[in-house]
Order: sequence, then structure tokens, then C-alpha cells
Amino acid sequence: MLKGKQLILATREFAKEDRKKSWILTITAMLILCTSLAGTLFNFHISLKIICSIFSGFAFARLFVIYHDFLHEAILHRSPLAKGLFTLFGLYFLAPRSIWKRSHDYHHKNNSKLFSASIGSYPVFTKKKFERSSKSEQRLYLFIRHPLTILFGYIFAFMYGMCIQSLMNNFKKHYDSLFALLFHFSGQIALLYFFGWQGLILFSIVPHFISGALGAYLFYAQHNFPGVKFVGNEDWTYEGAALDSSSYMKLNPFLRWATANIGYHHIHHLNARIPFYRLPEAMAHFEELQAPKKTSLKPKDIIACFKLKVWDHEKEEMVGV
Repeated sequence: MLKGKQLILATREFAKEDRKKSWILTITAMLILCTSLAGTLFNFHISLKIICSIFSGFAFARLFVIYHDFLHEAILHRSPLAKGLFTLFGLYFLAPRSIWKRSHDYHHKNNSKLFSASIGSYPVFTKKKFERSSKSEQRLYLFIRHPLTILFGYIFAFMYGMCIQSLMNNFKKHYDSLFALLFHFSGQIALLYFFGWQGLILFSIVPHFISGALGAYLFYAQHNFPGVKFVGNEDWTYEGAALDSSSYMKLNPFLRWATANIGYHHIHHLNARIPFYRLPEAMAHFEELQAPKKTSLKPKDIIACFKLKVWDHEKEEMVGV
């Protein structure tokens, strides 16, 4: 059985992309998204427009995970065309490159540490810290982790967290967040002008709401689930953060497609250079990766994840408040 650094090094054989496959899957995802968005405007019946609008939300989620892989340099590295396409996508999706890459890279290097900044992830208080916090600090903490906040991830995680907050924290470093907001809202104004409220809602608001909610919840549940482990900074290891603190989310075939295999999150955290389409292959190859901590999108599992609020040192588990 491989452990620690040996296991990480062994996964390198899967951190090699098939360039042709990367392009085919990327272009296909973009075409599917564009086609479904066009269907929200030009279908002959409102029911078909609604179906296209809902499907666009899942298509957005798939392309976002592919974009996330590109920023990890897992696919299409050093391609000027891919850089241009994904930069535009990141701006419209309200996840511009500078803030997403900085915060997400930090997340990978600090996931499951109890005493690090909550950059790129949901904050985790110990039970004692929560009890010693002021009422306003407690309310803010619980608001950030509240189911409705995550449901409205389009507003709180992407519009505010990725863009507005990054501008307030460091305008010079994250000026592209301003471009993202301008690009996003100018598009919505154009939709309202040319296609009315129906066009705005079906082409933009519904797809972004669905993809934002799905993305925010996945990011929450993949590191806040029954059995998750948090440790002090001195006890932290990269492989431990992957295998003990990142879940494998069991999904049906459609949701695996829509989320571009991000449910194989324990493997992704073990080696972020593995392309999304090779994650199932890596899991099948390594026995060490076949008994992960699991969750799903079943109601009982969603409820179980949302009940977890703070880390209890004595019980060594996440508990409610």
C-alpha cells in the first residue's frame, strides 16, 4: 500500500493530458452551453425555453470545472487560445482568473488546517472559538455557512465573494473583478433591452443561479461532511488533507457529467494536475483511493452536511451549535 509522498508521486502518471481530448471536451462543453443558452431565447415554446434555461445551469457548471482545471494547469497549459477563451468565460461567470487562482491555490495548500485564513474556502471555527466569539461574529460565521447563503451562491460566493470583496481587499491586484462585474451586468442590460424580462431571467439569472448554487454547495460539502478531519497546522499533511478532509461525492451519470468529475475530490486534492477526465481512471488504478469518505446529493446527506457547524477538539469531529 502506497502512502504519503509515495502515493502522490505514483499519481503523476495520470497527470498527463491527452491534448486532443482536452480540446474536444472543452469545445464541446462551450458549444453545448452556447446552444442551450440560444434555446432560452429562440425556442418556439416557453416550456422548451425553460428546459434550455435549466440545462444551461448545469452546462455552466461543467464548463466552470473545466476552466478550474485549466487554471490548475491540468489541461491546455500554455495555449494562448485556451487562455483567451477561459479568461472571457471567467469574467462572465464572475470568477475572474486573478482571484480564483489565488484563492483556490491557497485552498489546496491549506485545506483542513484549523488555524489558517479562510481564503478560498468556508471558515471553520473550533467549538471553543465559536463560544468565545461575540454575537455578531457568531452570526456572521453562521450566515456564511447557512444553507440559504449557499443556495444563493450566485450572489454571495461569486458576485460578492469573487468580485466585490476582492476589489475591496486589493483593487490593484484584482482589477479584473471590476471587468467581470461590468461584463456580466452589461450583458444583462443588453438582454433586458433586446429580449425583455423573460430573456434576462431565462438566459442569465436562472442558469447562473443553478450553477452558482451547485458550485457553492459542492465546494462546501466536499470539505464539510460527516467524518471530515481538521488538524492543527503542525499536524497537517498534503495527503491527509486530500484523503481525510476531502470527500468523494457519489453522483449519477448526468451529474458526474455536469460537474466534470469534481466529485472525485479526494483524488483532485491529492494531485490537482490530473485532468478531470482521468480522475475515474486514477481511482480505479489505486486501491489506496478506493475507500474514500463519501457524501452525495441525496437529501439526507445534504441535511447531514448542513448540520455540521464547528470542530469539536474533544470529539475530533464536526458538530452542531
